Amino acid sequence: MIADLWDAAARAELTKRYPLLHAPQRWAWGGMDAQFSGELPPEELVTNIHLVGFDAEGAIVLCRDARDHWFLPGGTRERDESVLDCVARELREEAGARILGAPVWIGAHRCVTDHPKPYRPWQPHPEKAWLWGWADVAIDSAPTNPDDGEAVVEVRAVRPTEAQRLLTQGREPWWGELVALAVQARAAGGRAVRSSIR
Repeated sequence: MIADLWDAAARAELTKRYPLLHAPQRWAWGGMDAQFSGELPPEELVTNIHLVGFDAEGAIVLCRDARDHWFLPGGTRERDESVLDCVARELREEAGARILGAPVWIGAHRCVTDHPKPYRPWQPHPEKAWLWGWADVAIDSAPTNPDDGEAVVEVRAVRPTEAQRLLTQGREPWWGELVALAVQARAAGGRAVRSSIR
């Protein structure tokens, strides 16, 4: 079960603090209209999970692909895969990392696609959700780089400001606000967390 971290008052404050993240978006590559919220979707709508992973020094783990594109580890859930299993698999595949504790879910993009069919046959359609969270992680191996995934050529742990800079180069500026939200949630030390996931 995915439960909300933020109450209604906190979500309203976060919308004001991070307006670019909460603004309606058009993801042309997927034919999707997307809207971020701290109110989390039902688990059955979650098709993609991404994690802001913090190492022991508080640096954020980023991956760079062969196109010189920096991104946060994560990706698409497989058929019958749990959210936690997806997070663990994607961290290993893309960052050579493992999660050290339960992830804290900070929000999700609710998406509606105009594509006639789902990306994968078992996914919900036309509505779906991209789940975002943070967790402490350890980089303890190399990315496994499966044939059907991104070809990761570098994994780097960087300070949050550098993560914001790298993630927003040539991309939407809301990525910087997403990192800031994860940093804010982590700084709260989980005191506000009333969520759990199986």
